[in-house]
Amino acid sequence: MKNRAAPYGSHARRTGRRRMIAASTTALALTGAALTTGLLVQSAGAAPAAAAAAAWPTPSGSQAVSATIKVSGTYDGKLKRFYGSGDLGDGGQDEGQDPIFELADGAVLKNVVVGSPAADGIHCKGSCTIQNVWWEDVGEDAASFKGTSSGATYKVTGGGARKADDKVFQFNGAGTLSISGFQVSDFGKLVRSCGNCSKQYKRTIAVSDVDVTAPGKALVGINTNYGDTATLKSVRIHGDSSKKIKPCVRYTGNDDGDEPTETGSGPDGTYCKYSSSDISYG
Repeated sequence: MKNRAAPYGSHARRTGRRRMIAASTTALALTGAALTTGLLVQSAGAAPAAAAAAAWPTPSGSQAVSATIKVSGTYDGKLKRFYGSGDLGDGGQDEGQDPIFELADGAVLKNVVVGSPAADGIHCKGSCTIQNVWWEDVGEDAASFKGTSSGATYKVTGGGARKADDKVFQFNGAGTLSISGFQVSDFGKLVRSCGNCSKQYKRTIAVSDVDVTAPGKALVGINTNYGDTATLKSVRIHGDSSKKIKPCVRYTGNDDGDEPTETGSGPDGTYCKYSSSDISYG
């Protein structure tokens, strides 16, 4: 901290020096008190995991969707709530439902609230960006990533999801999925690399700067036999002091529809890439 109370040079009178010494002493005392207070606040304050997540947005309006909205280019929902009706409105958990939104390769969907019933959420047919999208009550899945190119990239930035009986994000295709600045609560898994799809791929997953609120089962599930990897950074888990939520679970997947076999969980440096410092609890 720069001492603003002592502006005098070497030619100051002795009385000026006394004023300078007194002011400096006062400044140092105040600085020491501030530092002590800062340390007390830091030690007594919330850990990163306990910091409040961003507030959920209030929808600007509501729109019923009876047939999938197909998006190419950029679609800005302006924080309107979109919910299923008609064939998209049964609220079931059946596999194979149609989505509320279908994103073409390279499409961007932003500023959307997906209401209930949510059908099968959002499908990405290739690379896509899902920005500031909020799922109030996840249907079958919040979003499914279906590109077949190893170079496909899927980006989820901001937003959040809650009330997912099973998966939030279903990674069926090939490529790289990154999730950042996201929040999730009351869920089964945040993202699952498909364990028994008829066509399997190597999948790369990166999760960073996310807030996770219990109850939940796992953040990421990957298939090591197909070379999947998951990297986790700055994950803040709330309400799970007993650490029941598994950050990364490893499976042996298959392509014949059978239930995949869980083989382990936790960091291993090869498939589940993170350290204890990357996960905080509060």
